[in-house]
Amino acid sequence: MQLDRRGRIMAVNDRAGGILRRGDGLADRNGMLRARAPEEQVRLERLVGDALPTSGAVAVSGAMLVRRSAVSPPFAVHVKPVSVAQPDYGARHVAALVLIVEPAHHQRVDPGLVATTLGLTPGESRVAVWLAEGKSVRDMAEATGHTQGAIYWHLKEIYRKQSISRQVDLVRLVLSLAEFGDRSDPPIPGDERLRQRRLPR
Repeated sequence: MQLDRRGRIMAVNDRAGGILRRGDGLADRNGMLRARAPEEQVRLERLVGDALPTSGAVAVSGAMLVRRSAVSPPFAVHVKPVSVAQPDYGARHVAALVLIVEPAHHQRVDPGLVATTLGLTPGESRVAVWLAEGKSVRDMAEATGHTQGAIYWHLKEIYRKQSISRQVDLVRLVLSLAEFGDRSDPPIPGDERLRQRRLPR
């Protein structure tokens, strides 16, 4: 899901659109993402506000769980800022990404598929997939034992190879491959299995 700098929904993929239409936990209310439970709406507004600060503060990523009906597991909602390199002059640009992970239907892109399809090294494809899953550069650095500078170097090489310059374009490109692969039990930031992994050189 893509948000503009005011937090309004600009675009959603088919799965996110279906989630919003069902209104079970999350919904689209007049172009704004809303949580059903009032206390979760407060947290969601805080997450979006942190990703889209208006006072010159540094934009940061965040995540939360959103409850659904009693028989369904909660959604994991990741809100991630997107840098806008060019001035907007009043035009709408993608300013944040919202990734909604639905446990019962979670798809994860195979890094090997990304590497083969996009011509990336194993390390670059792992970074690309982690970025699409909502992980921050700091998450990746902590998980691999690399510096944040090394992760940024991987991203720079990915952007060069794909002739793109924006994070949102890379995320969209990686997620477009999801239909070709589905792997369960993805690692999450802070999970010990993730911490034990290292980026191939």
